[in-house]
Amino acid sequence: MGVMLEVKDLKVNYGVINALKGISFKVNRGEIVSLIGANGAGKTTTLHTITGLLDAESGSVSYHYGKEGKEQQAELTKVSGDKIVRMGLAHVPEGRRVFAELTVLQNLKLGAYTRSDKAEVEKTLEEVYERFPRLKERRVQKAGTLSGGEQQMLAMGRALMSHPDMIVMDEPSMGLSPLYVKEVFDIIKSINEKGTTVLLVEQNAKMALSISNRAYVLETGSITLEGKGEDLLNNEKVQKAYLGG
Repeated sequence: MGVMLEVKDLKVNYGVINALKGISFKVNRGEIVSLIGANGAGKTTTLHTITGLLDAESGSVSYHYGKEGKEQQAELTKVSGDKIVRMGLAHVPEGRRVFAELTVLQNLKLGAYTRSDKAEVEKTLEEVYERFPRLKERRVQKAGTLSGGEQQMLAMGRALMSHPDMIVMDEPSMGLSPLYVKEVFDIIKSINEKGTTVLLVEQNAKMALSISNRAYVLETGSITLEGKGEDLLNNEKVQKAYLGG
């Protein structure tokens, strides 16, 4: 189980604000790793920098991609966002960001834009429908008419259409009913069990830690704690700050 993603001393500025002050963490192949922290801690900034949406001031984001044993390494701070997707790293953004005027099926097919083998894409589409039966039922509906929970399923399904080795998710449970929250976390677990590595940013710290192998706590641009998911769940400081304990 080698390292798949390694972030080293990453600094990101918004004008005069130091959004990330030199953070370091890693995600091993096959893990679920969570970043937890309050609003404004730098969680979304971290994901956006990894997936090429934001430029780093300094530091590195090293990504190991391809089959195990034949891995290649890329420095993601120097790679464009669409190339990052081609390397097998998909991003489920905060707030779902589905194309409201397009149908469910059109949204899903957009997720496969980096893939040229039509038969393989169709196979992946069937797998996505199997995992999200509601998307199959609503495949000709406009995405904007779906409920919040269904739109989150669509955003996750769309990311899976690129057949990623690793998926980064930004606040997948935000604004969802408790029933949908449970379903979303069950899906994240099953995606991981099928072999996809997951990096998760999530405000629902309790749910995130309960499914994570390891986790990091971000506070105002710095990592202040790290450990196994279950250890952080039982950590007094974490319980007080993030678990309402």
